[in-house]
Amino acid sequence: MRKAYKYRLYPAKEQEEKIQLTLERCRLLDERRFAYETDKTTLNYYDQANMLNERKKYIPALKQVHSQVLQDVVKRLDKVFQAFFRRVKWNPIPCLSPKKQLGSILV
Repeated sequence: MRKAYKYRLYPAKEQEEKIQLTLERCRLLDERRFAYETDKTTLNYYDQANMLNERKKYIPALKQVHSQVLQDVVKRLDKVFQAFFRRVKWNPIPCLSPKKQLGSILV
């Protein structure tokens, strides 16, 4: 049996600012969505992970975030896109949430 524990953090003002800056810098990695919207090409995890060093050269703000954090963001982004395309393959009309949930929205 798996157990989950939930902890509430109370960061100091300085720590909270650093967390927010890290999150903002991680949002810069959403290159895959941009590539899909412009020319309908997809990037997988390995393509994006290999581009991290190159992107750190051109975007100095990414150097302040640990590489493991950036790799985890890219990995999560890859899982989200795989799930999206799997749902599109199953149902050509992409929906934001499963139909069984009340209040689901079809796009």
